Amino acid sequence: MPSRCPDSPTSRVCRPGSRPTSQDIMGEIERLELRDVVLVGHSYSGIPVGQAAERIGDRLAHVVFVDSNVPVDGESFLSAWPSGRAMVEASMAANDGFWAPLTEADSEGQGLTDEQIARIVAGATPHPGATLSEPAVLERPLGGLPATYIKCLLDGDEPTGDVAQLLKSEHWRLVEMDTGHWPMFSQPRELARILLGRAGAS
Repeated sequence: MPSRCPDSPTSRVCRPGSRPTSQDIMGEIERLELRDVVLVGHSYSGIPVGQAAERIGDRLAHVVFVDSNVPVDGESFLSAWPSGRAMVEASMAANDGFWAPLTEADSEGQGLTDEQIARIVAGATPHPGATLSEPAVLERPLGGLPATYIKCLLDGDEPTGDVAQLLKSEHWRLVEMDTGHWPMFSQPRELARILLGRAGAS
């Protein structure tokens, strides 16, 4: 949801943090007076989506994390990924504070066809670095939210430790997909079936 920077409307996006992004989500829910909301976050976007989910109260019906990060109070995307931090920070240093767009190599081994990889790479944009370093802020534990975590097995057999802890909650459910990190490309019908099922169950 980042907006284009006024001084560079075509080439770069502005540098919001995860909290302003979660506030944008909440703002749209309130503006449209939505209820029984099902929020879905994929990859990094699980962080702002998770923060929004715990703040919208009884408007939330369900939150689905698709092979994503989850917000941890006081932790940022980078601090929760120590093995990848140096790589991301080097990319940001070389790209004016942005994490460089995905490449074909990043998409290999994820159950994608050459055509799907080309489509992902063609649409990839630089990721604003501020969103990666800003700590998440949670007012209550995520374990109390009605949630589903979709684990894409080609991207790793097991959920990360923070997700594994949340899955101990009676409110959380684990669904596994035998595909890679981008199921909206590799298995769109199966992903849609799961999402519609969670919306219908809420």
